[in-house]
Amino acid sequence: MANFSKSNVPQFSVEVYQNEFLPEGGREVNAIVTVTSTGGGTSGGIPLAGPSPSPSSVSPITSTSSIPGQRTDAAVVVMVDCSGSMDYPPTKMRNARDATAAAIDTLRDGTAFAVVSGTHEAAEVYPGGGRLATADATTRARAKEALRRLSAGGGTAIGTWLRLADRLLGDADVSIRHGILLTDGRNEHETPEDLRAALDACAGRFTCDARGVGTDWEVKEVTGIASALLGTADIVADPSGLAADFTRMMENAMGKEVADVALRLWTPVGAEIAFVKQVAPTVEELTGRRTEAGPRAGDYPTGSWGDESRDYHVCVRVPEAGVGREMLAARASLVIPDPAGGTPRPLAQGLVRAVWTDDMAASTSINPQVAHYTGQAELAHVIQQGLDARKSGDFDNATAKLGRAVQLAAASGNEDTAKLLAKVVDVVDAATGTVRLKARVTEADEMTLETRSTKTVRVKK
Repeated sequence: MANFSKSNVPQFSVEVYQNEFLPEGGREVNAIVTVTSTGGGTSGGIPLAGPSPSPSSVSPITSTSSIPGQRTDAAVVVMVDCSGSMDYPPTKMRNARDATAAAIDTLRDGTAFAVVSGTHEAAEVYPGGGRLATADATTRARAKEALRRLSAGGGTAIGTWLRLADRLLGDADVSIRHGILLTDGRNEHETPEDLRAALDACAGRFTCDARGVGTDWEVKEVTGIASALLGTADIVADPSGLAADFTRMMENAMGKEVADVALRLWTPVGAEIAFVKQVAPTVEELTGRRTEAGPRAGDYPTGSWGDESRDYHVCVRVPEAGVGREMLAARASLVIPDPAGGTPRPLAQGLVRAVWTDDMAASTSINPQVAHYTGQAELAHVIQQGLDARKSGDFDNATAKLGRAVQLAAASGNEDTAKLLAKVVDVVDAATGTVRLKARVTEADEMTLETRSTKTVRVKK
């Protein structure tokens, strides 16, 4: 069983990287907001990257704050696909049972947990009765005994699994609520609208990691679940890899210390947020998830945090101004809900500035962080476009898009994505993006590239 120490006091810091200089009449300000959480005494989360370099002419604006008295207990529900296809081959169901047992062994003592089996309906496997168990040696053993009764049969209606997990997690008096969902097939026994309604109902109530095992599931369904519930998505093409993957997911969940953190963006009169994207460790569009937070301020959800660092691309439109003028374009801050129901508490903040100049060199310079992540976002986009074109038989467009992806991956040092692309195309010249589509591509290789297309790398030193 993995050993996790409990929290000290987590600290958040915010750094803003940008070129604040605009030409006369310029209106668009771009900034990378780097948020880092440290000092929680956790073992999960994304390893902290080295400090991102900033251009000598632009220093990052940094703010740090700690969280007094934040609750650090957690509840987790594991949802296991038990549809009939899990018996083909039979080892798939056995691997799923073993993986769930490994996840249970990784639970920290005192964590509330439950296991749900999913078919065309959802059923409680352990502990049952609409309750959550508290993890200790006895409940772990009983849960693993209950897993032996899991068998494959029935259809797939993932929305029902999520709604049951939500009911179970909603009754827990904890700060961290998390789900782990495994499926091997398409969501064929409910409509897309049913699944979307379930995701809308669960969004903001718990986070969820989603995994597809084998190659008979729909990538956009699994990644859509993870995106809506601020979790991770991945493929486990070989079922024998499930136990290791479930262990890593649970370790990460046990490393979370702070829940319901929001990125709050305030803009002055005349300025507005054009878009907000998470750009590391994955690309995630957040613009449409804004909730109003008072005059000229909006909150964008970021989910739960352990010891980790994430980057956000913020684009602000400001009023036109003449040379020599300057203004605060936006204030970026991290906030968490007040347990007593009062005003959300600020954790840290950074400032985005705009300065108008007639120095062409200053106003046309692109900040390295902004340039890098603009390329990473384009990389994710052209991979999706290329794969969609390939599936539809538009091979010329597929070649062009995937060639551009190869070029972007090489330029940014995204070696993992470059390796995945090389399984789909023959690379003639990475620097120019010259490629040929491979005549034969395994379904697993294509699905892996699509599922992991949004993974990014930090700015190269």
